[in-house]
Amino acid sequence: MRFRTRVRQRTVAGLTTLLLPLAALVGLASPASAATSATATYTKTQDWGTGFEGKWTVTNTGTTSISSWTIAWDFPSGTSVTSAWDADVTSSGTHWTAKNKSYNGTLAAGASVSFGFNGAGTGSPSNCTLNDGSCDGGTTVPGDNPPSAPGTPTASAITDTSVQLSWSAATDDKGVKNYDVLRDGTKVATVTTTSYTDTGLTAGSDYSYTVQARDTADQTGPVSGAVAVHTTGGTTTPPPSSGSAVKLGYFTEWGIYGRNYNVKNLVTSGSAAKITHINYAFGNVTGGKCAIGDSYADYDKAFTADQSVSGVADTWDQPLRGNFNQLRELKAKYPNLKVIWSFGGWTWSGGFAEAAANPAAFAQSCYDLVKDPRWADVFDGIDIDWEYPNACGLSCDTSGAAAYKNLMGALRAKFGGNNLVTAAVTADGTSGGKIDAADYAGASQYVDWYNVMSYDFFGAFSPQGPTAPHSPLTSYSGIPTPGFTTADAIAKYKAKGVPASKLLIGIGFYGRGWTGVTQDAPGGTATGPAAGTYEQGIEDYKVLKTSCPVTGTIAGTAYAHCGSNWWSYDTPATIGTKMAWAKSQGLGGAFFWEFSGDTSNGELVSAINSGLG
Repeated sequence: MRFRTRVRQRTVAGLTTLLLPLAALVGLASPASAATSATATYTKTQDWGTGFEGKWTVTNTGTTSISSWTIAWDFPSGTSVTSAWDADVTSSGTHWTAKNKSYNGTLAAGASVSFGFNGAGTGSPSNCTLNDGSCDGGTTVPGDNPPSAPGTPTASAITDTSVQLSWSAATDDKGVKNYDVLRDGTKVATVTTTSYTDTGLTAGSDYSYTVQARDTADQTGPVSGAVAVHTTGGTTTPPPSSGSAVKLGYFTEWGIYGRNYNVKNLVTSGSAAKITHINYAFGNVTGGKCAIGDSYADYDKAFTADQSVSGVADTWDQPLRGNFNQLRELKAKYPNLKVIWSFGGWTWSGGFAEAAANPAAFAQSCYDLVKDPRWADVFDGIDIDWEYPNACGLSCDTSGAAAYKNLMGALRAKFGGNNLVTAAVTADGTSGGKIDAADYAGASQYVDWYNVMSYDFFGAFSPQGPTAPHSPLTSYSGIPTPGFTTADAIAKYKAKGVPASKLLIGIGFYGRGWTGVTQDAPGGTATGPAAGTYEQGIEDYKVLKTSCPVTGTIAGTAYAHCGSNWWSYDTPATIGTKMAWAKSQGLGGAFFWEFSGDTSNGELVSAINSGLG
């Protein structure tokens, strides 16, 4: 079986939103009376190059109630609203108007309301008015346009209590006077330069910053895009108690072939003593049932004495051979080690649609296989790697948002409380992306933990680049797809109600790379995937650490430019950073794909073990 990849399909945010009919995009709503006690602020919440998701927020800053609101603005030619929610949006040429719905027009003093929309193009709104007044609550000046939106701020020098912000200047027909800096939508400073250092922050906390310009007549323009900042340090969520963190690695059934990586290598590398769990990958999902993946590798192959954990050769007539028997011998040597049988994966996830049609029957088939008397003592539970419920992976699933919860509930009901039930899940943190496609929060009550696959965000499946780290911990200026980071994924799961203690951070023991690259820094163009030992564009860490040593780090992971090749991969140092972050977030531990990519002395496993404590 070939090396298994986890290529993520790019998902355009908001495609599930109701599209406005063209016939509705005509005429202007009647403006309400001028109001000087309310503000309207704009945020671009997502950007996918040819389009974006925007949000307007109306805030009643006065002392009396507002009965209705109307926002008007201009978009440059080529930028338009394609769909909207929580407001009636109309247009006349490049002029756009949004009027409240019947249910959200009344705003009490101090209250706020937001509406969102999907847009085509790359432009930003200008000439904003709210109920015929300035969107910042002031008055408009006839013949004097308000300033444009400044550039999205970039964050640097982040500490426990401070962050440095900088942005590109806004433009104005009469000149820009100064800039308002907004933290989480509230103004914290007004400066005359295009930079600001915010202090007095809380360690280990999340903030969002935007900027808006003010012209010489004190008119404010639209706010910039937002940058998310997570301060260092802090323990805002209690970390797992000492020694309780999950340290899980994937062992692939096919690794015993071309890779010549056997269960015994977990012993000789020292890795078996530094982990708590193994996921054995993969069982097949076919015909609505769990099924054997590779019978020869699983329970038939005879290992010689030098290949065996016990040092004793398999015989032709023993009841169980193959990887299953080697795992049994490994558990005898390390009695606290748990082994979980993982089903599905990139190649075999297409079978989950049929399984989801009858969750109880699927769960019964899985239980019967995992608890087969020949190897019942080997496995401590089941793992489901469905890529991806109600979304697209190698194939597209249309089982519906509830199917995942139903399937996991049936597995828990069948396997009971004495067996582990876990799952590998998407790390797509974009708005309207794969996390939003299924009820992961509802299913979390049935699982012991989720393995969040926080890798393969970027790679040579986009052959021309831009080059980008495939496993960024946080966002960075120029990231090709905002939301494709570990931090975004974890934050989204937590916001949906998944307990932090049920989330494991994912580490890849391999790199992804391009060739035809001339620049060191991320963001360069390429001509295709770099050559790899088993697959183009992929190489093990144990090879890359010497063949293409690290050039630099970005967003908590490493990258390397050697010759015309450009690779990104994790090292013991960057793993240390990620483990510290996982502990600060209160996560349940970490997992990795997969053992054979590590060095012969298990230096990446050692970094996970020491990082989690």
